[in-house]
Amino acid sequence: MNILSLLLPPRVRLAADSRLAGAPLARWFTRGDALPAAAVGRETVIREFFQFAGTRIPVAALTRQADCGDAAGFTWLRADPAHVRADMATARMLACGELGLSAEDCAELLRPLKPLFGDSGFPIDAARPSRWYLRAPTGAKLPAFVPPEQALGDDLRLHLPEGDEGRRWRSLLNEAQIVLHNHPLNQQRAARGQLPVNSLWFWGAGSLPDWVKSPLSRVLSRDEALAALAARAKVAVVAPRPGELAGFDGHTLIDLDDAQSLGELGAHWLPLAENALGSKRVAELRLYLASGERAVVRPGHRWRFWRRVRPLRA
Repeated sequence: MNILSLLLPPRVRLAADSRLAGAPLARWFTRGDALPAAAVGRETVIREFFQFAGTRIPVAALTRQADCGDAAGFTWLRADPAHVRADMATARMLACGELGLSAEDCAELLRPLKPLFGDSGFPIDAARPSRWYLRAPTGAKLPAFVPPEQALGDDLRLHLPEGDEGRRWRSLLNEAQIVLHNHPLNQQRAARGQLPVNSLWFWGAGSLPDWVKSPLSRVLSRDEALAALAARAKVAVVAPRPGELAGFDGHTLIDLDDAQSLGELGAHWLPLAENALGSKRVAELRLYLASGERAVVRPGHRWRFWRRVRPLRA
């Protein structure tokens, strides 16, 4: 049986866009079969498709393996370059990861950071200009960290690790911020109108899974961690190109929960899914919203005319 699954943005984002709140999404959710709601967050959806040991997705280990192939045997933590702006009341992270750094820039910024983190037992390096890593001994106890998208624009104090385990990392972050604030490269970047790299963001901690299983045949996603997880499960990974999908054999997941895909959703991906369902090239269309809503739509559901279709509401 051919199945097409769509990982979609939260309902509030879909409902706010009049082009998306109507058909076909509104019709699918009205005439399809609603499934029990799940916990909020794209990670919940990903865990439904991929089985592996552990409770959280080890983003750092997965992307490290994809970048360098040396993730096995260690615990990894992302320490991505970031820009933080302070005001009278707090500090907010305005950018993380992609800050236009070159490999030479990374080497300069890391030079004073390596003794700081190395002496603490967590060697730091930059596999790519946007992805920096800390290596920890296997079994190291690490506090809970949140991904950067949860902290962007918000009061950083609300997203820093808490408790005794978090105290060490808050201290390391403060020391790193002092080192970066005084770095001459950041003065040069500010003079050129570029954002200074004045902070790091710790997140994605974990070890590389020994095994990953999935019922999927292929995954279309721009998410590097999801792509690395799929590759670990020996699932074909394809970069999503608007409206392009070669065949529907087996079970395909299209990840459309990102800003770039939101603009393509109504123009390309929803018509593609509707055509595949209407032509019966797929037996089921499964909808997974990052806000927790779930539904399954089959070709025969289009005849449920007694269910009045209304635009999606937040």
